[in-house]
Amino acid sequence: QVQLVESGGQLMQAGGSLRLSCAASGRSVGSYTMGWFRQAPGKERKFVAAIWWRDDTTRYADSVKGRFTISRDRAKNTVTVYLQMNSLSPEDTAVYSCAADYLGGNSDSSSSYAYWGQGTQVTVSS
Repeated sequence: QVQLVESGGQLMQAGGSLRLSCAASGRSVGSYTMGWFRQAPGKERKFVAAIWWRDDTTRYADSVKGRFTISRDRAKNTVTVYLQMNSLSPEDTAVYSCAADYLGGNSDSSSSYAYWGQGTQVTVSS
């Protein structure tokens, strides 16, 4: 089992940059594919980015490709996953959640991820 805690969400101006963090802890934490998803008010949760547990191969939604970057820092018993977000627009406003998929295959489907953080709010004003 893994525990996930996101941080970094805040109110931003359009065009700005923001970095979200997800601290993951637990047994075999290095064996989880990590994903970021977001959910805007009144809309379904959508895939943003993922990083594969095996070799840190990344995957992005088309809407964020070229603007967002997912990365991972590994320590002995913890992993921190980052989502660097550049050129923010009001359309990026959402609750961003970190998720973990044990030995996962870099899926863009939320149903593949068994563990979720509580989410962090990102609001982008125009």
